[in-house]
Amino acid sequence: MDAREYTQTNLRMLREKLGSGSLHSAEVLLGSLHPSELARLLESLPLQERAVIWEMLDQDVEGDVLVELNEEVRDGLIDGMPADELVAATEGMAMDDLADLVADLPEALTREVLRSLDQQDRDRLNQVLSYDEDSAGGLMNVDIVTVRPDVTLDVVMRYLRARGAIPDDTDSIYVVNRNNEYFGSLYLSRLLTQDPAMLVAEAMSTDVMPIPAHTPSAEVVWEFENRDLLSAPVIDENHRVVGRITVDDVVDVIRDQAEHSLMSAAGLDEEDDMFAPVVKSAQRRALWLGVNLATAFLAASVVDLFQTTLDKIVLLAVLMPIVPSMGGVAGSQSLVIITRAIALGQIDSSNARRILRKELLVGSLNGLAWSIVVGLATYLWFHDWRIGGVIAGAMTINLFIAAAAGFGIPILLRRINIDPALAGGVVLTTITDVVGYMAFLGLGAIFLL
Repeated sequence: MDAREYTQTNLRMLREKLGSGSLHSAEVLLGSLHPSELARLLESLPLQERAVIWEMLDQDVEGDVLVELNEEVRDGLIDGMPADELVAATEGMAMDDLADLVADLPEALTREVLRSLDQQDRDRLNQVLSYDEDSAGGLMNVDIVTVRPDVTLDVVMRYLRARGAIPDDTDSIYVVNRNNEYFGSLYLSRLLTQDPAMLVAEAMSTDVMPIPAHTPSAEVVWEFENRDLLSAPVIDENHRVVGRITVDDVVDVIRDQAEHSLMSAAGLDEEDDMFAPVVKSAQRRALWLGVNLATAFLAASVVDLFQTTLDKIVLLAVLMPIVPSMGGVAGSQSLVIITRAIALGQIDSSNARRILRKELLVGSLNGLAWSIVVGLATYLWFHDWRIGGVIAGAMTINLFIAAAAGFGIPILLRRINIDPALAGGVVLTTITDVVGYMAFLGLGAIFLL
């Protein structure tokens, strides 16, 4: 059973128990679920049912559930929580999770949470909050174990036993000098299997390079992906270890990036609540609809320029949607490839021209191939080789321009600090519509009148 089916099953069972009045059974079901599963359930419920389920949750898991929720749902639940309940929910949370939660709290509630912490935890939380949330420092957990390189593995084992516990998801201990500067990593597997008399300096690994705290989260993902990391130390500008990032933090970033790409393509925010009030949702979507309407009017104005041509040759109106549609698809293919390459840092001045030449050749080749197909199909349909030639020529032109636009749009948008995933599709569609209509109707006016 995949995650989607699991959520649907839990949702159905929960509603059945609530509908039959079996509140105790519903509480037992909720108590058996992981915080991330509870978060998915809450996001799948309308506002009134969500409030009922939230009241049924054990207070010990409320903090972990809040961290897993999208921002708008979380804010709605926090607004209905008394300050003392929220403070209690944050007790025992990992510092990176607590930092994510505190960053979205009103100032008064933030002060309450900070007052509930001891001085050491307060300093650690402020350290995480001092970094951008989309940086390595914002992702890191400051709960780490460090040792010196000049002690034996036996000393390290006795130190860990004296601690009584190690942080969750710990696969290595970081080796530092007296200034807390990073030297290397001592894997737990090495600690447990090597001679206890061996020095840490001899058993440690220097393969894992530390990640600077100000590194953007997208680059952190790249580091983990390309170096097959499970965890990595985070260092400040003085090379001192300030925390660690684990693979579960990176998975969260990847998920957020995927949701952002999916939602931004439609002008939406991945943090939107699916059950937000109708008027609020309509207002959010109205702006993007307005932008699309403006671009549609631009394309319509091009068609209007050739009204005389359309009046005389009505067949052009039948075939007119084909050219911009094909251009839009071809351009989208180039757009996606280039947007991905930009995100991965694969395009620079040294290879940009070669990539552009390749995309133009691909666009031209597809343009020629499909223009022959559509030209023959049009001739067989209308028995007029001139109309077939016009649509074939227009398609060749539009697919070439679409390839060029698919390459240039994301690069231009990135240079002016606009997310290509957000605006690239609208700009591309406008260009392929305008060029497609102009090429088709323009060639029709030249060769058919």
